[in-house]
Order: sequence, then structure tokens, then C-alpha cells
Amino acid sequence: MVKKGRIVAFFLIVALLAGLVSTTAMDNAREIKLGLDLQGGFEVLYEVHPAHEGDVIDEEVLKSTVTALNQRINVIGVSEPNVAIEGENRIRVQLAGVEDQQTARELLSTEAQLTFRDVDDNLKLDGADLREGGASVTFDEANRPEVAVTLKDANLFAEVTREVLGSQLVIWLDYEDGDSFMEERLKPEAEQKFISAPSVSEVLNTRNVRITGNFTLAEAQFLADVLNAGALPVSLEEVYSNSVGAALGEKAMERTIYAGFIGIALIFLYMLVYYRFMGIIAVVTLSFYIYLVLVIFNLMNAVLTLPGIAALILGVGMAVDANIITYERIKDELRSGKTTMSAFKAGSRRSLSTILDANITTILAASVLFYFGTMAVQGFAVMLIVSILTSFLTAVYGSRLLLGLWVNSRILNKKPRLFGVKESEISEL
Repeated sequence: MVKKGRIVAFFLIVALLAGLVSTTAMDNAREIKLGLDLQGGFEVLYEVHPAHEGDVIDEEVLKSTVTALNQRINVIGVSEPNVAIEGENRIRVQLAGVEDQQTARELLSTEAQLTFRDVDDNLKLDGADLREGGASVTFDEANRPEVAVTLKDANLFAEVTREVLGSQLVIWLDYEDGDSFMEERLKPEAEQKFISAPSVSEVLNTRNVRITGNFTLAEAQFLADVLNAGALPVSLEEVYSNSVGAALGEKAMERTIYAGFIGIALIFLYMLVYYRFMGIIAVVTLSFYIYLVLVIFNLMNAVLTLPGIAALILGVGMAVDANIITYERIKDELRSGKTTMSAFKAGSRRSLSTILDANITTILAASVLFYFGTMAVQGFAVMLIVSILTSFLTAVYGSRLLLGLWVNSRILNKKPRLFGVKESEISEL
């Protein structure tokens, strides 16, 4: 006797899943954060060197540098930056969606060590004497841009101006050993390394200092930004960079998604042709599997990249592999002469250990990739692990639940062709 209630339960579950996917899929897709290879941006790998002779690059220094870089990225206004330490002396920066990439690169790599020196290059004041966040762009009487900074101690500036009274106070950004004001002042103004060298005709007891020069508004804003972001505790050497235009990233995403749809469609077609009714169950569970993976990835606040999309499509292959192992076991049981219900139970039970072995070994490999790989490789590994774990909910348990409803309804009894098995293949024993 056919148990129609189980068939009704099947269609009710499928309808609920279809409603959930159709109403929330697009919102989840829009919320997923895209990597720079999908929305454009740039990636820079820096090698960290000591800022001063004798300094040591250790984990604490690297973490401080990451903090300083994040402060500078906040100035740029980039959302969801990715700044990570690699190895013992390297830092990788990924900024997605950056339009003015050259300015961003300069802002990141500039050490921003502001110093006030006399004409003999003796240090009088440095960035530690500035109030944090106290730099801003102002304009003089002729409406020319300049940079205003605020000192922590007015008395200290009064003492410095008293020492250089009648001479010049030279303002440098990233002064290096061997630099000389006397040599630099002989060069054309555009080639001089110091910012400005105002004459000091009186003692100035003030905390407010204006840095003047032939600045454009953009140059003045850049100087104010790097001063507010703070100086880097190290020197950064760019050893690798990769830039992706927004149009190129969008085109790459479109092509990848298009290729993914074709690949998934071919998988669905194969399952329907070869496994008949069981293939329909596989298509339903695999469709929900793709949706569920994207939801979990979004909840993890992870960044989707091209390798991540590749891992998602590979995960579909891993998930369908679990279905194929189970379905082949069921077909073998049917060929041995067992009833539909007995074949379903035996095939499901015997396939579980094989599926576990295959997926556990893949998770181990993905874990190694995540531990030793760079950001792009780690993104691939994370998506692959999420895909495999999710497949246990859909391709294994979900598929068995839905197929079990039909098998237990007894409507499939003595209908081996619906499982892709011919009557002539069934053993009489």
C-alpha cells in the first residue's frame, strides 16, 4: 500500500527549500565580499627592514606595522582591507575597490617620519612631539594650501625657535642618514628632499605650526593624511605587486560564473540521465548545497575570490561524488535481487565509510594549504573545507532523507528502471 503522506512531505520540503532559496539567494549573493581579483584593486607584498641600524624585526614589530598600515588604510577609506603577516619579515596588503592605486601605494609605503632640524641637520623635533591626529589642511592669505600641525608642548617649540633664531628651521619628511640641507638647497626646488625651510625671526611660544611650501591641494592633503596616520616603525620594500582594474575584475567574475554554470549544468544533466529518479533527488540537494555554502561563507564574513569560486565548483564535484557512491551502492544491491527498501538501506549504510574516507583526506589536504599557503591559496582552502562539510548535510543526509521518503512510501517498489537498473541485470538468486 502506497503511503501518500511521505510523498506529500517530500513536496512540502522541496517547496519550503525552493521558497527559501528564491527569496534570499540574491540578497546573500550581494552581501558576499569580493576580493580584488573580482572587483578590482591592488595587492602589494612588502619586505620589512629595520628603520634604524641595530633594530630587530620581531613579531611585535610586525604587528605594530600592521596596525600602522591599517590606520593609513582608514585614511584611504577602503572597506574590508586585508593586511596579513607572512613569514618572518613580510607583510601582504590587499585593497579591493581602490580607484587611485598610486596614491594608496605611496600612502602605505611612506615612512612619514616628520623631523624639524637646523641647517646643520641636527634634530630638534620629530613626529613624537606632534599631537596625534593634529594635522590638517589650511590656506594662507593668498589662498595657497598649507599643512597645520599641533605640537604637544608649546614651550618645547619656543626653545627650538630660540636655538635657531636668525637662521632657518628645516622641515623634513623621511630624512635619511647622509641627507644634507646645504646640498639639497642648491638643487632645483622640485628636486629638494626637504619640505620647507622657513626663516625664524622670533621666538614662537605656540603649539600651532604651519608647514608651508609650493603644495597643491592634493599634496597638502596627502601630507596631512600621512602625519595623522602616524609614522611606520620600519622601512618597507615592495617586492611584489599586482593590480587589477575594476572592469577586468568584473569581466573575470562574469566569465568564471558563466563557466561555473556550464559545469554545474553538465553535472546535473549527467545525474538525471544516468541515475534517473535518484538524479532528480541529487539535483534538488545539490542546488540547496550551493545556496547553503554561499550563506555560510557570507556568515563567516569571508572574501570571495576567483580561487574561491573554483573551490565552490570543485566542491559541487565532491558533493555529487558522495551521491554517486551512494547511488551505485543502491544499484548494486538492486542487481543482487534485494527489494527497493532493502537496497536503499544497505546501499546508504555501506557507502558512508567510503564517503567519509574521501572527504577527510581532502579536508586534511585543504588544511595544509590553508596553513602554509598565501591569501589566495587560503581562500581556496577555506571554501573547499566549507564545501566538504556542507556536503554532509545535503549530499549525504539531505539526499537520504528525500530519497527515503519516496522509498518508504513504497511507490517505487518493483520499479528498478527508475533507479537506472534494467530487469535483465537483476540476479535471480
